[in-house]
Amino acid sequence: MGFTGLARWINAPSTGLELIRENIMRNHHGQFRGRWFLSVKSYRSTLSSIPGLPVHSERSMCTLAMNENVFVLLEDPAAPTRADIVQNSQTTDGQVFPVPPHYRTTFLTLRPPGALEQVLNQLKARWIPVRQTAPGAQRSQGGQQLSVEGFVFAIGNDWLVRVGHVVLAGGAVKGMLLEAEYLPLPVLHSQTADGTSELLSNLLTSVLPNIREAKTVAVTISDSQWEEVLWDREEEERQLSQEKAESDGDPEYIYVFGDEGLASEKKGDWIGVDRDRRSAFLIIGALKSEGIL
Repeated sequence: MGFTGLARWINAPSTGLELIRENIMRNHHGQFRGRWFLSVKSYRSTLSSIPGLPVHSERSMCTLAMNENVFVLLEDPAAPTRADIVQNSQTTDGQVFPVPPHYRTTFLTLRPPGALEQVLNQLKARWIPVRQTAPGAQRSQGGQQLSVEGFVFAIGNDWLVRVGHVVLAGGAVKGMLLEAEYLPLPVLHSQTADGTSELLSNLLTSVLPNIREAKTVAVTISDSQWEEVLWDREEEERQLSQEKAESDGDPEYIYVFGDEGLASEKKGDWIGVDRDRRSAFLIIGALKSEGIL
């Protein structure tokens, strides 16, 4: 797996998938590799229906099923971001702020597909599908609300290109998603603030058909934003505990030296499920920003 870039063709015609397929096969000598299918669902909490529980705003949850994993994005508008807590601690002369039970955004990876709906149903959790507003629907599992349906192509030995229509539950098409994966490079830290890559942007632009007034946008995330998403409470506590032990002169760490410059696998690199996680987060973010989710 390699580094991936994502783009939205917002006003793609109904023939957009066939136009891109023809362009890739004819002008890039691409090879068909299979179908691309993603299933996306959105939910909202119903905590305000609990008597006596003050709720400032309801929480939202989006799930995206990709291969054998389901990626879940939970958002609580009333909770602070981790960046807010860090910034406040740096500007208040060392005053310690209590760590919240959770931050504004939580991003989870679950498997197998369908397990989340079963858990919500068994626990009678107060979540309902966004389009399911009928009374007494708290335990509804909900159906597929949106899908991405298309194809996967290989261009040479270095590139995989995924293209697909964004299809609503009623069958309406809301443009297309295009994803390019550069296989030889698992890690690419962009020098631009928004995380865009000229290499991937050029490839995605080249596979688009030459259509007047085509409206396309790159879907990106900066390294700092992604670090916020990847934050792990247990990992941070482990690191703080280790740093404290080292500063206190714990014998276990006294003679450990010489490995400071060694390369190590960085969490969040575009390897294995991390590639799919980042791709899923970008897709959910793009659809939410357009009001489709």
